[in-house]
Amino acid sequence: MMTIEHLSFGYPKRKNRVFDDFSLKLREGNVYGLLGKNGAGKSTLLYLMTGLLTPQSGQACLHGVNVRLRRPDTLADFYLIPEEFDLPTYSLEKYVRLYAPFYPKFDHESLRRNLEAFNMTEDLKLGELSMGQKKKVLVCFALATHTSWLIMDEPTNGMDIPSKSQFRKLLIREMNEKRGIVISTHLVKDVEQLLDHIVIIDGGHAVMDAPVADICKKIYFGQTENEQEAAGAYFAAPSPHGFDIMAANTTGTDSEINLELLFNGALAHPEVMNRLFEPEK
Repeated sequence: MMTIEHLSFGYPKRKNRVFDDFSLKLREGNVYGLLGKNGAGKSTLLYLMTGLLTPQSGQACLHGVNVRLRRPDTLADFYLIPEEFDLPTYSLEKYVRLYAPFYPKFDHESLRRNLEAFNMTEDLKLGELSMGQKKKVLVCFALATHTSWLIMDEPTNGMDIPSKSQFRKLLIREMNEKRGIVISTHLVKDVEQLLDHIVIIDGGHAVMDAPVADICKKIYFGQTENEQEAAGAYFAAPSPHGFDIMAANTTGTDSEINLELLFNGALAHPEVMNRLFEPEK
């Protein structure tokens, strides 16, 4: 389990803290979607979760160990793909030779299989790749580490449409009950069908922390041309067909989640979301 316990953090030159007494529990076997507006602290939270930033109070723990201690066995059990990064100019073969030993469960066959899915090989030169290609290489390497946690910040940014489809297929293939995945993204359509738990942060707090199954059990996502029905919904947004709505699920039948609508609705009416989904302490 990965836990964030009463964590407070702020940058020195900013007046307000990014987080104040923030807590969250993440369990293996789930794919978490971390959503929030620009500047809400999504990337900051990922860096705190992986020990790259030091909180003013509280702690982030992996299997009960404070990640800020930077213990080798802890560092070997998660992998972070940041939104922006540089790779060395040498070959992927050399990169694997240098960095794979830090991950005891690294699987070279898994790496080969993942690269093949993107029509890439291990002899490619990292310095010659576009940002989208570098993202694909790092995703392949990260999945091959077989760490307990894979944490990704905007992983599909820069990928073309076929690559995004392959990305989803790879995550589904490599996911298992012993692995947890956290995806922070604005491109919700790229990962909408992968996620089974949603965390939405705003103002330094989690305004939603709920499994997708619970969300679809309590909320109906659909469309209507009826203005009165839209007015009575939890949240409604104009669409070419009238209104996209999220409303109380009174039928007992699950609808397909609309993450963009859920996100906007949660920010517009956090009191409704808090009433429906009490954030887990």
